Parts: sequence; structure tokens; C-alpha cells
Amino acid sequence: MPDRTPGREETPAERRRRLDAVFGDVLPDTTSDERGEGTDDPGADAWLRAQVPPHHGG
Repeated sequence: MPDRTPGREETPAERRRRLDAVFGDVLPDTTSDERGEGTDDPGADAWLRAQVPPHHGG
């Protein structure tokens, strides 16, 4: 168990380990926008547009 002495600030690494122990590593440190990841599937946008209901003027 980490040192939880009253008045002692925990380091960012200690805080991260404590949170990961409780919640797990559920979120990446960076987003796909920051990493430059995207879809190379040209049909992805076409599929999304095809899903718009007619009353939304798609």
C-alpha cells in the first residue's frame, strides 16, 4: 500500500498507479486525433450518411 501520510502530496505516478488499481487502464493517454489515426475506409462516411433518417433531409 502506498504511503498515505497526511499532508504528503502523492506524485503523479503514484496517483496514476492508485487510480489504475481501482479503475484499470480504460482510457488511452492520447486520443486518435492526437495520434493521427483515422479510417482509410472510403465507405465509412457513405455508410454514415446512408443511416440518416429521411425526415432529417439527408
